[in-house]
Amino acid sequence: MHDTTALLVELGSVILGLGIIGRFAGRIGLSPIPLYLLAGLAFGEGGLLPLGASEEFTAIGAEIGVILLLLLLGLEYSASELVTSLKTQYPSGAVDFVLNATPGAIAGLMLGWGPVGAVALAGVTWISSSGVIAKVMTDMGRLGNRETPVILGVLVIEDLAMAIYLPLLTAMLAGVGLAGGSVALLIALGTVGFVLYLALRHGRLISRAVSSDNPEMLLLVVLGLTVLVAGVAQQLQVSAAVGAFLVGIALSGEVAEGARKLLTPLRDLFAAVFFVFFGLSTDPAEIPPVLLPAALLAVVTIFTKIGTGWYASRRAGIGPRGRWRAGGTLVARGEFSIVIAGLAVATEPRIGPIATAYVLILVIAGPLTARWTEPVASRIQAALTGKGKGGAARKPGGDLPGKAEGKAGKDGSATGDSADSGQGMPSHDVLTPEHAGRDTD
Repeated sequence: MHDTTALLVELGSVILGLGIIGRFAGRIGLSPIPLYLLAGLAFGEGGLLPLGASEEFTAIGAEIGVILLLLLLGLEYSASELVTSLKTQYPSGAVDFVLNATPGAIAGLMLGWGPVGAVALAGVTWISSSGVIAKVMTDMGRLGNRETPVILGVLVIEDLAMAIYLPLLTAMLAGVGLAGGSVALLIALGTVGFVLYLALRHGRLISRAVSSDNPEMLLLVVLGLTVLVAGVAQQLQVSAAVGAFLVGIALSGEVAEGARKLLTPLRDLFAAVFFVFFGLSTDPAEIPPVLLPAALLAVVTIFTKIGTGWYASRRAGIGPRGRWRAGGTLVARGEFSIVIAGLAVATEPRIGPIATAYVLILVIAGPLTARWTEPVASRIQAALTGKGKGGAARKPGGDLPGKAEGKAGKDGSATGDSADSGQGMPSHDVLTPEHAGRDTD
């Protein structure tokens, strides 16, 4: 009875604390992710007030949090959107991988973590945070900017790549050899291809079978199916998160919309529990020694993400100002980086502290780079061009003289950029409104 009482008191305190933290983060316009991580550090081993009785429950809640995060992410995309994104954005996805995974892999090897740790840290530095980026773009009124479909395209490629990366990482963490890793990769590729085929050819039938006018029945069927598929995927070493992601892709139309509305509050609750649990599993005393390498890695990958956004926007024909904005917006890391570190921490415990510090830095820096990258770049460009021959070869951040600049966006900056708006990009309910990709007045 005493253990049950302690569990209820601790669990109630944690959930209440998360609610207060989330409200505070909303008031100051900050993502709650870094505050959840800090709360986990405070209540974990070595923290201010260690929790004991609720640790096992929190671990199960964290697993559900990861599954719901990936399910809701899959529900945001249709199979046709993913295929279109692959066809149009794969060069940008390749550049994104090379520029942003390489620093993490090199750092992992330099820290002496071996190939498995290097692959895990490469994933931590590679994947941007869709959740943080969506909030930043909404808060800054940039959903109608021309670079928005380009940003979305990069995020879609990253999310789809996780369906391949996570099973491969899971196999490596399990200690399987080259043959076992190849089998896991083939299973992952086959599973993703099969689900995309089913969703493209028979998506309506699948959605019709799951559909229900009763919200309670829809919630039970979707949640039960997701957890079941996630468990089977985990048994096949494809990763439970990938299984949940694929279930989300397979559902479409009204079913996907209804499931999103029903599951979003659950996702937010259990995702918060997941971030807290990751903080609980990290000893705060281990973070100060890794602050310097985490900060160096953060600085390097800020510039590589800006380079990714610049390249992707340039391919789409977006002008200089939109390129800088796209790059600055992609900087934030968050949920996926923690998911990857959470998978790897059992095999390589040292990845926990550095991933926590790295995400804390970039989830705070992301909104700042989104706001200030373009103005700073424009001022530097103006200063440089002002010293050149002719004095004013270009307007700050604009196109060559004689070319029209775009309209001003909702944030007051030029959205510009006389080129195509990234046609062929998929829509996204979180990031893209009805007129995403077009200039705003």
